[in-house]
Amino acid sequence: MPKQSTGQKKTTARVMHEFKHGELKSGSEGKGGKVKSRKQAIAIALHESGSSNEQGKSANKKSLTSTKAKEAKGKTAMQEKEGKSAMNKISKPAAKKTTTKKAQAKKAAAKKPAARKPAAKKK
Repeated sequence: MPKQSTGQKKTTARVMHEFKHGELKSGSEGKGGKVKSRKQAIAIALHESGSSNEQGKSANKKSLTSTKAKEAKGKTAMQEKEGKSAMNKISKPAAKKTTTKKAQAKKAAAKKPAARKPAAKKK
């Protein structure tokens, strides 16, 4: 088995932490109930971290990216318990509004060029 990357180690540690505190749930969206078996918790940790021997490289990569997305959104059991998903929403600054091409075109059309004075005729 190849060594785990630091991201995989952190994910595995988080899942085992959830198991130790009784927060780890099985199944999609935790509908399977709390995990009581240590072996099952290890299997879930390896699956979520993308370091499972039972799956291929592409499946491991896919599960790791989905887990990282879940962690970024604050949807893990540990983050929900600590209220980090709500904190992430509050602390993010509002995005800057940019003008669109249509709005820029309207502004340009509104600004009419100054009328030219007729050139003086030379004799």
